[in-house]
Amino acid sequence: MSSDHGLIARFLEMMSAEAGAARNSLMAYESDLRAASTQLSGGLATADDAAINRLADHWSDLAASSVARKSSALRRFYGFLVDEGHREDDPSHALPKPSRGRHLPKTLSHADIQALFVEVERRKSLEHPKAADIRLHALLEILYGSGLRATEAVSLTVRAIVPDRPFAILKGKGDKERLVPVSDRARQAVADWLVVRPAGSQWLFPSGKSHLSRVRLFQMIKELAAQAGLSPDRISPHVLRHAFATHLLEGGADLRALQMLLGHADISTTEIYTHVDSKRLVELVNARHPLVDVRRRGS
Repeated sequence: MSSDHGLIARFLEMMSAEAGAARNSLMAYESDLRAASTQLSGGLATADDAAINRLADHWSDLAASSVARKSSALRRFYGFLVDEGHREDDPSHALPKPSRGRHLPKTLSHADIQALFVEVERRKSLEHPKAADIRLHALLEILYGSGLRATEAVSLTVRAIVPDRPFAILKGKGDKERLVPVSDRARQAVADWLVVRPAGSQWLFPSGKSHLSRVRLFQMIKELAAQAGLSPDRISPHVLRHAFATHLLEGGADLRALQMLLGHADISTTEIYTHVDSKRLVELVNARHPLVDVRRRGS
């Protein structure tokens, strides 16, 4: 396994330095590659078709999405080995290719979003509002109003959002920078939070010696959903990001502009939202097209 260990480490270095892979992606690659190496008794780098088939047997009980992720990691690894001259052939053709249906992202209606804001604004309007609720209001405005990822929101620095600048510059996946708009509402919510925010930290949303964790953010959003009369299972920071994208597209936003706002490297990732909007348009045609009335009169 020592040979696998060294080659996996070099592959991860390449993915970080040359491909700009994000930390979470690198951790996923490492986990999948080390698990595959263990299952092949350290023979991952030299695996032939028979060995790859044994791996596929180990994966037989996994979800199609998990198998697809593991296969993708191994394809990139073997491509690296060939490019670097560590082997002459690429056994990736033997990896399973599970078919995966493309799931539409969960999203929220305008009424759902309104319910969340009504609840958090109710808390904030109390005679003595809690600092945690003022912070939650700022986070909600940022997540839904600017479409930030959970990690991007909790890791904002204290100077990332300022009153006289209607945008923020973020460093997202792969350390790629992008500019996102920040609404007047969001800037005011952040300004309110800064009044009560604990001093002495570089983070906009500090917690201990670091910033608020993604896990705690998820908990806070789900707790808010429950208090607003919504099912917590339907709502998360990422669902708020999907709602941001869906509602912009419904309002006529350009797909390329949406790609830039979301920080998607590939337009195909953004195109999933056209499926959401297409569903709405089909429902609109079925309900409002003149021929619908003709059919009803004829029935």
